[in-house]
Amino acid sequence: MSMAEEGVLKGITVLDLTRVVAGPFCGAILGDLGAKVIKIERPEKGDDSRAYAPYINGESLYYANLNRNKYGITLNLKTEQGKEIIKGLVKKADILIENFRPGVMERLGLGYHNLIKINSKLIYGAVSGFGSYGPYKERPGYDIIAQAMGGLMSITGQKGNPPTRAGSAMGDMLGGLNLTIGVLAALQARERTGKGRKVDIALTDCVVASLEQTIQRYVVSGKNPERNGNTYAAIAPYDTFRARDGYVVIGCGNQKLFEAFCRDIMKKPEIIVDARFLTVPLRVENNEELKGMIEEWTSKRSVEEIVNAVLKAQIPASPIFNVEDVVKDPHIAKAREMIVKNSHPVMGEIILNGNPIKILGAMPKIRKPSPILGEDTESILGEYLNISGEEIRTLRKKGVL
Repeated sequence: MSMAEEGVLKGITVLDLTRVVAGPFCGAILGDLGAKVIKIERPEKGDDSRAYAPYINGESLYYANLNRNKYGITLNLKTEQGKEIIKGLVKKADILIENFRPGVMERLGLGYHNLIKINSKLIYGAVSGFGSYGPYKERPGYDIIAQAMGGLMSITGQKGNPPTRAGSAMGDMLGGLNLTIGVLAALQARERTGKGRKVDIALTDCVVASLEQTIQRYVVSGKNPERNGNTYAAIAPYDTFRARDGYVVIGCGNQKLFEAFCRDIMKKPEIIVDARFLTVPLRVENNEELKGMIEEWTSKRSVEEIVNAVLKAQIPASPIFNVEDVVKDPHIAKAREMIVKNSHPVMGEIILNGNPIKILGAMPKIRKPSPILGEDTESILGEYLNISGEEIRTLRKKGVL
């Protein structure tokens, strides 16, 4: 499918003061969708993630993945001239996103209430560990903190094993997604009201929201949900099952699928009328026994054989992909464009994660690689603030840029 040259956010200008994961992920999504995103970094050091592996030719591929489609400038926000420059850019911006600890921007004189006096239409998006209000607001927050205090680690892992962090930075990624949703919702509201808004996102809140029905199970039972591997507390069979050459996933999400699986796939219709498995709640309660029966069948067959047979009966099933499988898969990587090639001036051809938001006729597109530190400072400040090249050189000497 061809990608449109212009995204749905064409004409929207975003000031991205974020660093590392959650905020930059939001900025990358907005850039993929066509916004002009101006990444503002500290002089000399830049975003912390520039120092994160993996590297190609001394450049961070970690940084490149989360900062594509951005123009990069450097700016020292602790200097008075730096503050004036950011205020000048705010006058012409639609959205500003930042992930400083709450209170930092206020101490710099660049908090929301100061900036809306400059631009009453500004959408100000902030993401932090615990949000801008509440008893924990001043605590520092990283992904693992959010996963720990948001409850996710307590339910992740094999039965009897210690609490486990999800394999990727889910707290950060959820934070970036929710920040994106928030600023776009506020942008839509501005169309009606003409006024900007502040969007306040906490990583921990995002993790709590992702717990799905776990909290409701606690409220009803009065018992803390426990780690139980890959089983699902609401449905069974819905799990990983041992095959002859690995593991396979099978999900029977309703009675019809369960009966078809037992009758047509395993050829064991007697399981359907077994008193232990008559209803979903009973199957969940007796899941270990049910899983044992299913694995008697799966363990004698290959993953490919199982998946093909189960899918042929229109029952959800899949192999468990490793990362190489994902990167090479014709549907995920190619057709859905979730693995995207990009040309970088230092690293050469690189592979980045695609954008999951598909808008037909205006597909997300990586138009620009991540910026070398400060590479667009002169062009951006010239375009937006009419600052000359000579003035920029002077500002650099003063440590402003």
